[in-house]
Amino acid sequence: MTSTSMKAWQIEDFGLANLKRGERPIPKLAADEVLVSVSAVSLNYRDRLVVDGHLLPRRPEMPFVPVSDFAGEVVASGSKVTRVAAGDRVMGNFWVDWIDGPAPCDMAARGRSLGGPLQGALAEYVAIPEAAAVRIPDLVSDEEAATFPIAALTAWFALNEAHRTAADQVVVVQGTGGVALAGLQFAKALGAKIVVTSRSAAKLELIGPLEPWATIDTGIDAAWPERVLALTDGHGADHILEVVGGDNVKQSAAALAPEGQISMIGFLAGAVFELSAVPLMLKRATVRGVSVGHRRAFEVMTDFVAANRIRPAVDRVFAFEEAPAAFGRLSEGPVGKVVIKI
Repeated sequence: MTSTSMKAWQIEDFGLANLKRGERPIPKLAADEVLVSVSAVSLNYRDRLVVDGHLLPRRPEMPFVPVSDFAGEVVASGSKVTRVAAGDRVMGNFWVDWIDGPAPCDMAARGRSLGGPLQGALAEYVAIPEAAAVRIPDLVSDEEAATFPIAALTAWFALNEAHRTAADQVVVVQGTGGVALAGLQFAKALGAKIVVTSRSAAKLELIGPLEPWATIDTGIDAAWPERVLALTDGHGADHILEVVGGDNVKQSAAALAPEGQISMIGFLAGAVFELSAVPLMLKRATVRGVSVGHRRAFEVMTDFVAANRIRPAVDRVFAFEEAPAAFGRLSEGPVGKVVIKI
C-alpha cells in the first residue's frame, strides 16, 4: 500500500446535510488491530440517528465516518494479531469487545461500537480490533455479508440467544426491513411459522418469494393481534420481534401466547411504551431488550447461513458516490437492506 490517504464520506457536524465526500488519512493500526479494505457497507436506522446526533453516549471524534456494517478484506495487521491474516474476507462485530457471555455492564457507556462513537466504515479502509473480526462464508458475496453485522445478528440473537426458537412455534416479525426479513429467513429455517405484519400491501407482495406462513396488512386490519389469535386457534404468537415500539407494544402483548416473549429491537413509532402488568403476569410473558449480539453468536449465525444457503434480502445496491441517495432510500422504508458498494 503506497497511498497514505483514502476516500471517505464524513461529517464535521451532525446532520445528513453535513455528510460530505472527501479524503482522510488511512487509519494507523494499534498492535491488536487489522486494516480492512472495505468492499461494501449496509445502512441501518441507527446510522441515520448517529449522523443526526442521536443515540451516542458522547460526541465522536470529528470529522466522523459513519456506518457500522461492512464487509471487506484484511490488508494489514498489527504486531500482535493472530486471529486473521491478510487476504481474509471479514466483517466487524458491532460491539467490538463483546466476545461471548453476558454483555459488559458498561459496554454502551464506554462507546465501544463501530460506526459511533468508534469511526465507521463508509470509506475505503477501516481499522478494527482483531477480536471483532468475523470471517465471511465462502458462498456469501461481500454485498450480502455487509448486511449481517447489525440487522441479521440482532434477529439471530433474538431467536437463538435471548429466546430459543423451536419447530412449529409462531414468530411474528414486524415490517419488511432488514431485521424483520432476516428474522423471517432464520425462523423459517428453524422450522417456525412466520407471520409478517406491514401497513403496505405492496411490500407484503414483494416478500412473497420468502414464503412467510401468513401476512397481515395492518393498513387494512389494524387489529392485527386478533388476526394472529385467529391464525393460531387462540394460542397467539410464541415470539414477537418488536421493531415498531411506542403504542404498538400493547398490540404485541395482546397477540402474545402464554410463556411468550417480546424481543424489543426498534422504536420507529416511539421509544416509550406502557403495558398493563396483569395480562403479562397471567401469560407469564417476557419482554426482553435486544441490542445486537456478541461475536460467538455472530460466528454461529454465519455457519447457519452457509449451511442453509440463506441469501439476505437486499433492497438496492448504491455506488459509493451515491451515499446520500442511499440514506434517502433508507428513510423511504426499503424492503430488505440498503447496500453501498465501495
